Amino acid sequence: MKRVGIIGASGFAGAELMRLCAGHPEFEVVFASGDSQAGTPVGELYPSLAAAYPTTTLEPWESIPGGLDVVFIALPHGASQTIVPKLDASHILDLGADFRLKDTSLYPTWYGQEHTAPELLDEFAFGLPELFREDLLGATRVAVPGCYVTTATLTLAPLLKAGLVEPHGLVVDAASGVSGAGRAPKPGTTFSAVDENFTAYGLLNHRHTPEMEMAIGRHAGTDVQLLFTPHLAPMNRGILATCYARPTGDESTEELLTVLAAAYAEESFVVVSEAVPSTKATLGSNSVHITVRRDERTGWVVAIGALDNLVKGAAGQAIQCANLAVGLDEAAGLASAGMYP
Repeated sequence: MKRVGIIGASGFAGAELMRLCAGHPEFEVVFASGDSQAGTPVGELYPSLAAAYPTTTLEPWESIPGGLDVVFIALPHGASQTIVPKLDASHILDLGADFRLKDTSLYPTWYGQEHTAPELLDEFAFGLPELFREDLLGATRVAVPGCYVTTATLTLAPLLKAGLVEPHGLVVDAASGVSGAGRAPKPGTTFSAVDENFTAYGLLNHRHTPEMEMAIGRHAGTDVQLLFTPHLAPMNRGILATCYARPTGDESTEELLTVLAAAYAEESFVVVSEAVPSTKATLGSNSVHITVRRDERTGWVVAIGALDNLVKGAAGQAIQCANLAVGLDEAAGLASAGMYP
């Protein structure tokens, strides 16, 4: 068994890591931190985890033991930069944005602060297995991309790599469930604010924009420019990204679908279909559902992707990366089938 520590286990992504690790054949959670909830039994904070962790109590992260096989960090942006240098673990996987961008100049622009550990950026592999698997084999440090970036990148990247759409003028219009905003209470995520409401936020300057451009461009081998508009939807989980691009040729819908299907033919967690993706179909799974259309009337290509923001968009993808890093079956502990209804 691999000894696992989770820093930030009191948050939604951290709790999802604990849930998935409880069903993992080789991962044993021996440490869980949640500084804001230190001293609280896991089963008290999350009754859904009580049966799996009957004696586990959340601790301050500083009490983490050394020599762990895998440490997951599920904290808000900025926290991991100071924690990573102090950790003694064989494999560290950061679910935050601290080590995703390789260009240090982007952090002040998009995150409002200088990066405090720029010397560590090159140590982190970008954790999107379907596109960058080779970098993850045996990796000791992994920066796991978030839900919006994962959805948009997997939906668009194969089309750009095949040269079927223009790399500039891309539009990503995506909606997220409320859990994507984290567990901490905020005025805009209360029941009264979210119920029967649908709103956009982060207009023109959402911090995940450069990460999408970096990931898509790296896979496609070209510079990418896109406009990203996120929305908050009145649901617990899920990401639905509708992406627009200008075609470079006259490929039909059927031909575009064939390219996407070929790109993901060997990927057990990606479903390419003519069916329109839905968040409900991915609930609780590590799967991504993707489709594409060519609109002859307007000339646009429309590609749509859906996933569970807490699984493939966070904890599930982190475990998928960890499996690759430690030499296990990539799909260990992860479900490809969603829950329904």
